[in-house]
Amino acid sequence: MAVIKVKKTGQVIEGEDNVRAFLNSQGVLYEHWDITKLPEHLHDKYVLSDEEKAEILAAFKDEIEDLAARRGYKTWDIVALSDATPNLDELLKKFEQVHIHTEDEVRAITAGHGIFIIKGDKETGYFDVELEAGDVISVPEGNPHYFTLMDDRRVVAVRLFIDPSGWVAHPYEETEEGNG
Repeated sequence: MAVIKVKKTGQVIEGEDNVRAFLNSQGVLYEHWDITKLPEHLHDKYVLSDEEKAEILAAFKDEIEDLAARRGYKTWDIVALSDATPNLDELLKKFEQVHIHTEDEVRAITAGHGIFIIKGDKETGYFDVELEAGDVISVPEGNPHYFTLMDDRRVVAVRLFIDPSGWVAHPYEETEEGNG
């Protein structure tokens, strides 16, 4: 289950309903999928063949199609990151810069862990959302954020897109009024 840590106050938010309520107040979608639908042999596997990626997508077909229908997503894929990923440290350096997108950034974690660092409203400022298998998050278009891995440096996630060719990170610069 996701855990939120508010940087300004040190507040920790736990429990599915509390996490959902907090993220909803910040305009961020949060859902939780039944991870037991994932075939057992894929629970801790971070180097995946195309067939295994297709197996993950098939396991969550209903959830993916439901989310896509509600939010306008047109296509989806699987991303898998671990110490076995070539150039992982360089990839993470790119990810770990605050940026925005011209569409939502959606991740449904199927294995491992990851953290979204998201800029909340002026009162809240930045907060961490620690995600684990079953957690689904959609950071809205134009909302400053970045993603990184947790200490185990392993994650598998379904990504959903409206237009994957347009899913580009645009650097975000803090302004005096916008500092959070």
